[in-house]
Amino acid sequence: MTVSAARVMNESFTVAADGSYAARLTAHAGTELWYPERWTLDGPEPYAVPLPVEQPEDADSGVLPLSDGRVLIARRTQGRCSLALLYPSGPETGERRLGTVETDALRLLPPAPCGTRAYALAREPDGRTTGVWLVTDGSSRPPTRLARLRGRWSGGAWLDREGRMLALDTPGPDDSGPTRTVAVDLGADGETSPLLEIAEGSDDRLLLADPDSGLLLVRSDAPGEPRLGWGVLGSHRPVRFPEALHPRGTRLTPIAVQPGQPLLPERCAVALRVDGPQGTWLAVWRPGLRELRHLASPAGWLAGHGLWTADGELRVPCSTAHNPCGLARMRAPLPDPEAPESTPAPAPAPPAPPAPAERSAARAPAAPGGEPPRAAPRPPERPESAAPTVGDVTALQHHDHGGPPSGLLGSLVGRRVSAGSTAPFGALEDPARKPVPLQQAPLPSGTA
Repeated sequence: MTVSAARVMNESFTVAADGSYAARLTAHAGTELWYPERWTLDGPEPYAVPLPVEQPEDADSGVLPLSDGRVLIARRTQGRCSLALLYPSGPETGERRLGTVETDALRLLPPAPCGTRAYALAREPDGRTTGVWLVTDGSSRPPTRLARLRGRWSGGAWLDREGRMLALDTPGPDDSGPTRTVAVDLGADGETSPLLEIAEGSDDRLLLADPDSGLLLVRSDAPGEPRLGWGVLGSHRPVRFPEALHPRGTRLTPIAVQPGQPLLPERCAVALRVDGPQGTWLAVWRPGLRELRHLASPAGWLAGHGLWTADGELRVPCSTAHNPCGLARMRAPLPDPEAPESTPAPAPAPPAPPAPAERSAARAPAAPGGEPPRAAPRPPERPESAAPTVGDVTALQHHDHGGPPSGLLGSLVGRRVSAGSTAPFGALEDPARKPVPLQQAPLPSGTA
């Protein structure tokens, strides 16, 4: 298998919202004649079902599994993108064509939480706007454009279980400003509200969001260099940039958050991809902990992919010549979160870069068959700041502060639209409130 073929198989891999199915492009050994492949993940053992049609697919086709087992495919041709749903039909592949979108660049967004709808970003023919499209709602309806947004937009993370609030990244309408994350209300004709504005002139991107707990993983250069940080949707506390998420000589990318922890972000385990000079491996972490736990990756890991169960099992897809459809199951117990350190109120001006501090360096992964990488030694405890205690994150979401709940999490409480609702998509019983942008926490040494 060539490097380019392995890259296509890895990068096209997508897991359904509920973790029941996955899909990717694959090819017969020794060829690059591509076809979609569906993985079933919710049984005792995973298995793959090929979904070829009469003509091979292009390597840049997008695939996305729905929770009912059908696979959406987006086929790009000159000036347009055609969409279809594929499914097993006896020994053959059934295909339901949905229609086309006139664009020279379409990208499927992550699976919607409901599992039955799929969305995409498409550059409009004028080249100056981006369309947000509902490409399928599980029926045979043709794709529908829900919103037109000025400028270039990227990213994509769902902020609620209804699949209404979508976070996207943009450098602004004229593509000249810093990159910021914006919340797009798909039930209100694409109304936008700022979500991340960490410091003046900073590039802020939302990488991962968990609608259950409100945990957000972000990357920003507000601390003086690009760093990974975390915040809580709807919380009064600002984004924090812990030293644990900034080990020397490596780059961390969050790939999965433990679901099923309502309003308890401190209980959410986070799986991270670690890229270093000696390879790529896995690590796990939880907000409030001051070090990562490094894990040896299984053979054939589809790097950058993984999913958690609500009870804390990490499932990692892998593919080798002997086992082309595998799912490694890991238990990575993490200690309870340490007591949160006090943080003073955020300053109006962006802070200076943090002073050099002792950082936990990730160990390289063990050789095949060896022990998992050992976590770096625990750094010495750092004295707490003398500033007044801010309080528990989840408590701040429940206390009555004399006004309506702040942030997106509070504004979504009054919404009644869900995947099973009889109301039309986007209908509200209560008026929606705009989100309060997350700001930056001060950076005392060792902030958790």
